[in-house]
Amino acid sequence: MHSLYMAWQYLRFHKVKTVVLIAALTLIIYLPLAVHILVRASEVQMLARSRATPLILGQKGSALDLVMNTLYFASKPPETISMREAGDMDETGLAYAIPMYNRYTARGFPIVGTTLDYFSFRQLEVAAGRMIAVLGECVLGATAAAELGLSPGDALISTPENPFDLAGVYPLKMKVVGVLTPSHTPDDRAVFADVKTAWVIEGLGHGHEDVAATRDPQNVLAQQAGNVVASAKLVQYTEITPANIDSFHFHGDTAKFPLTSVIAVPHDDKSATLLRGRYLPEASPFQMIVPVEVVSALLQNIFKIQRVLNIIFAVVSIAMLLTIILIIMLSLRLRQSEIETMYKLGCSRLKMAELVAAELGVIVVASLVLTAGLTGLTLRWRAVLMQQFLA
Repeated sequence: MHSLYMAWQYLRFHKVKTVVLIAALTLIIYLPLAVHILVRASEVQMLARSRATPLILGQKGSALDLVMNTLYFASKPPETISMREAGDMDETGLAYAIPMYNRYTARGFPIVGTTLDYFSFRQLEVAAGRMIAVLGECVLGATAAAELGLSPGDALISTPENPFDLAGVYPLKMKVVGVLTPSHTPDDRAVFADVKTAWVIEGLGHGHEDVAATRDPQNVLAQQAGNVVASAKLVQYTEITPANIDSFHFHGDTAKFPLTSVIAVPHDDKSATLLRGRYLPEASPFQMIVPVEVVSALLQNIFKIQRVLNIIFAVVSIAMLLTIILIIMLSLRLRQSEIETMYKLGCSRLKMAELVAAELGVIVVASLVLTAGLTGLTLRWRAVLMQQFLA
């Protein structure tokens, strides 16, 4: 106890050296643990979401881009397929289709155009407000709502792809009608709207005043055979309200409108096998992929990176340990006069070694306690941390 008391007083007096040694030793122990925890957490989260998604239909191309865009709303949008593919899948009776259109953003958060089937499929519930019901409405993930500071009744404007394109599509002002409960998945950082709302953002649908009833002759370009051709001066609405919602319409066949992917939910394993057979690479212009296979291959690469990081951490840890030993040896040399004084006072060499061991023991225990605290925080918040990393 006497040795511990003297060691504690010495360390208190040399605060800077003590803090540096504790911090260095803590980093040596904590960093490999933190990387291991986060890599395992990413594995669990990514595999859980991919396993919960049986099949994804998309245009031929990068399977990884298709999976990342559909499951995690990340990466650049893949080549599009048409809405007809979702209808054709429903008609097979082998699965029900969930159309996905993820191309645009709103203040940095992805706008995911889909249907109400997506929310029941992901088991997403509304924490405040209600679910989307009409064109122009959206619901926010929990994290998106918190970071944007929005709640039901507020408005959110889509971000144009090119703000310098003066002839481009006007941003759409969407009404926030609900906020989803936290799910600790990429859904928390998304803005969900009906797929038709996403098409309006793209400019495939729009609303404007009645051309036939307009009083401004400059709004009419030509009239022939009962048809009225509007001019570019005709004002288009940038917000869908109860007063103008009836004026919104789409030009063209909506079955040909774009989707980035379709989530296929087969009724059973046999249906899944039969459905995959309809989209064999040599027989279809599309690809039907199993997300868990793509994610598993991605994780194998992540594990390789982790092994490289472990080697780097090992080398750095050895270097830091050697540095700590050097600091201790230099400290003992600087304390030589102090040690000689203690010898003259009757302190034995064994007692001196005991004092030095007590100092090192206090430093090691302090670093272990700090490491345990940091590891506990990492375990507690690993879902949030992984959500930030996967965003």
